[in-house]
Amino acid sequence: MAKMMELATLNENHKLLAGLAGTWTYTIKFWMNPDPAAPPSESKGTAVRKATMGGRYFIGDFTGKMQMLGADGKMKDTEFKGMSIEGYDNVKQKFVSSWIDNMGTSITMSEGIYDPATKTFTYNAEMEAIPGMKTKIREVVKIVDKDHHTLEWYEDRGGQEAKTMEISYTRKK
Repeated sequence: MAKMMELATLNENHKLLAGLAGTWTYTIKFWMNPDPAAPPSESKGTAVRKATMGGRYFIGDFTGKMQMLGADGKMKDTEFKGMSIEGYDNVKQKFVSSWIDNMGTSITMSEGIYDPATKTFTYNAEMEAIPGMKTKIREVVKIVDKDHHTLEWYEDRGGQEAKTMEISYTRKK
């Protein structure tokens, strides 16, 4: 029981995640066009991260609008909603995260590490958006300062990693 109590104790890793709590505006860039020279599509939104369970976890609520191809073949504004739960698992000694959104029905689970020298979290996951097509993901979150951070999303494309998304966050004052 003493070991379980010790493993339930918050530590410096939980404090790192607490630095991301708050309300943020974001700009997101997507590189989904197969032509690498094509410009990325962009959209904006808001993210709110709040502590729960005494600061052991952080729930993120993400909203925005993005251009998506409609059934008629034309681009249209689509409402985006996403949710994350992030924490530090003292047993695994890793950062853990789950992600859901209104663009699918899967839950993406990831695990990661933090590099204090570069102020960077690096998470790894695997997702399966289409049956039988599993994709390895690498997510890099760079803390610029207390009011700014970025997220870069990389996907394995046939053994070659490609950056498909970049998000720049600014704390809302």
